[in-house]
Amino acid sequence: MSGIFGALNLNDSDRVFNATVGQRAIYDIAVQYVQQQNAALNQVLSVFVDETTEEYKRRYKLPGGGRLQRTGQFAAPGSTRAIGSWDVAFPLEDFGAQVSADRVTMGYMTVVELERHINTVVQQNVNTVRFEMLKALFNSSQDTFVDTLWGSLSIEPLANGDSVTYPPVLGSESEATENHYLETGYASASVSDSNDPYETIIDELDEHFGVQTGGSEIVAFINNAQRGVTSALTDFESVPDRDIQPGQNTAIPINLPALPGRTLGRHASGCWIQEWRWVPANYILAVHMGAPKPLVMRADPADTGLPRGLALVAEDMEHPFRSTYWAHRFGFGCGNRLNGVVVELGTGGSYTIPTAYQ
Repeated sequence: MSGIFGALNLNDSDRVFNATVGQRAIYDIAVQYVQQQNAALNQVLSVFVDETTEEYKRRYKLPGGGRLQRTGQFAAPGSTRAIGSWDVAFPLEDFGAQVSADRVTMGYMTVVELERHINTVVQQNVNTVRFEMLKALFNSSQDTFVDTLWGSLSIEPLANGDSVTYPPVLGSESEATENHYLETGYASASVSDSNDPYETIIDELDEHFGVQTGGSEIVAFINNAQRGVTSALTDFESVPDRDIQPGQNTAIPINLPALPGRTLGRHASGCWIQEWRWVPANYILAVHMGAPKPLVMRADPADTGLPRGLALVAEDMEHPFRSTYWAHRFGFGCGNRLNGVVVELGTGGSYTIPTAYQ
């Protein structure tokens, strides 16, 4: 019995276009299934995406730094006002897939074949959303998106050393520019106690969001290729194998986070190490889970009636599968440009955008 359509008591061999339950019932179950997959995808997005918005542009207004002015008994201080800010914008693009064939092929299509097509589209959607999300984080360059309604929009990356000045970091009283795209100056094979990239990552985020006693809510995502050199660090405490009983006097990480990938362990300076194979080899992506997430996802306004997430669009509601396509309109842009650090384990002299995200 088909997994998606089992509630309709359909057999895998039942023909979609001749099913006794009718195509509309099959359509409703397919829509419900896709909505469930959208919800599962949103759980992953919540690690990097702070919100979904209808806005195309936004300004972040910032407090200033400095000190109070010293005044005399009869002297009034000069006027002070905060003027710092940064502007961001968010793209909105169309993505889709179509399932179609000639009338004979459609006539022979079984329920299990339809399910295979649906699962293919769902997987393509997951791949597309993940790719666009990671591109928005790993690409350090400003991008221009031409919006049909609002014209050219400047899509910003994480803080990349441009002219924007950010609030003073801990230990400073002055606003300053920031660059969160870093290169270590040493290769992955040279990671060691004296070349520890996680120390740099933790300091870079702690200086903006505060130092917490007992460790920070920072997560560093790495490729499996960096698992060995990371595990060899003295400051790394690994998560024990579930089938191995740790001995006495053994440090064991607790309160493991629910994140995509596999939690390898915890760095003593206050950072979870998460193996996620979608991170390019020789790169580390870190975010602070206790601060607003770096990305904002744009979607259509609710009053347009356009759906959010992957949606099945049917031209004929009585026979919806004769001509169907799947659509997803979304876009990612950085909002909180400070919550994120990307580190390249390399010796080229400066950060290089991974080839896939250039």
